[in-house]
Amino acid sequence: METMAERCFLGVDLGAESGRVVAGLFDGRTVRLEEQHRFTNGPVPVGDTLRWNVLGLWNGIREGLARAASVHGESICSVGVDTWGVDYVLLSARDELLGLPWHYRDSRTAGMFDLAFDRVPREEIFAATGLQFMELNTLYQLLAMRQSDPQLLGQAARLLLIPDYFHWLLCGSRVIEFTNATTTQCFDPARNGWATDLLGRLELPAEIFPEVVAPGTTLGRLRDDVARAAGLERIDVVAPATHDTGSAVAAVPTSRTGHSDWTYISSGTWSLMGAEVSNAVTGPETLALNATNEGGIDGTFRLLKNIMGLWLVQECRRAFVRDGRDGDYDVLTRQAEAAPAFVSLIDPDDPRFLSPACMPTAIREACRASGQPEPDSDGALVRCALESLALKYRMVLDGIESLSGVPSQVIHVVGGGCQNRLLNQLTADACGRAVVAGPVEATALGNVLVQARSAGELASLADIREVVANSTQPETYNPTAAAAWDDARGRFAELAG
Repeated sequence: METMAERCFLGVDLGAESGRVVAGLFDGRTVRLEEQHRFTNGPVPVGDTLRWNVLGLWNGIREGLARAASVHGESICSVGVDTWGVDYVLLSARDELLGLPWHYRDSRTAGMFDLAFDRVPREEIFAATGLQFMELNTLYQLLAMRQSDPQLLGQAARLLLIPDYFHWLLCGSRVIEFTNATTTQCFDPARNGWATDLLGRLELPAEIFPEVVAPGTTLGRLRDDVARAAGLERIDVVAPATHDTGSAVAAVPTSRTGHSDWTYISSGTWSLMGAEVSNAVTGPETLALNATNEGGIDGTFRLLKNIMGLWLVQECRRAFVRDGRDGDYDVLTRQAEAAPAFVSLIDPDDPRFLSPACMPTAIREACRASGQPEPDSDGALVRCALESLALKYRMVLDGIESLSGVPSQVIHVVGGGCQNRLLNQLTADACGRAVVAGPVEATALGNVLVQARSAGELASLADIREVVANSTQPETYNPTAAAAWDDARGRFAELAG
């Protein structure tokens, strides 16, 4: 790859706590990111529901485009959006937004498993979708809507997932990108299309699901009014891997593309841990592990499990700040490092941690219920969360290796969570594998480099990863204290089943 004049690709990266517009400046060999605009995000309480403020996010995106135009002007080639999975908007036949989009942590999906399994056995749902069972999945959100608001669902002409809605706002496209389609539990990876038979048996309208396109697809040109308001030319709108984990895994700096002897953890509010495989793995062993098959770049699949992740620490921090105590993450990590090891453990995926009123209270209650000491300080709470996450990673690693049939040589941790040095070391110790931490900006890097490939600047997924390796400096953590973790793994296995 030769050095050239920098070209600019704009990535819109929306996370659970904030959104931003970044400029990816690519010179043919390396890429660097410049943040153009950051804006807040999060659940919005409306009555007794939780919703997303998509119009507020759209204003933030428009402001970010304008700032990028003022700095990078004619060098800007394209823009693309990535977000979390599963959540959606409904549009009428006239493209009117039908209702405020629901947040995946809203409680309306409670009990939807029972409703679904009464109509279609669990095994048949898995055979049709290959997806992990989580009540927040789009499938159960739609079932909840059919129960509570069938009239509104009946008015829908089109369902778009959150990033696809922003692509519609940008250029008018009405499609869903593959990597996010596979998070819905409405998509059949074997047929590479919507699971229409399953949707019909659950009395859900299959006709509202649009065409699915591959990551890297050019969706159209920026709407004229959006371009004028931002001071941009009518640049291309390109679908990256719109599921943020899909973009993050594309930016894992490995030279082992095409092999499954490495594992990744996309670490943030959620931890998504798995292996990159060439075909979905949908046998009974995958169902027993409650693992999932989510789409990746170039037709690959991410054989993985969703784990509650640093949400546990984020919500503890929120409670500490609310009570007037220190909420600095570095301070909390040092306090956790100083706290005694292996005092109490929790299963991070215990449903009580999904949306608790107070995370420290929920953790203490879980410890008390399992006959363990309650964490008695902020540091002890955070250490309990981090050690439990590391042990969960080991349990998932064992399962993923069993499913793929290939031992993992190294664990790549990418995303914001890779900045937690204590968790990185605990993960290496618990898993007995070297942990390579970084890049922090994997999602944004994957987003802009897929756009660069779409523009013809790169030829392959391996090229994307080579650029990431040229542009970043990951840090390696080697495992220590193996004997101390053996007993902890046994305790955790009993606790987490």
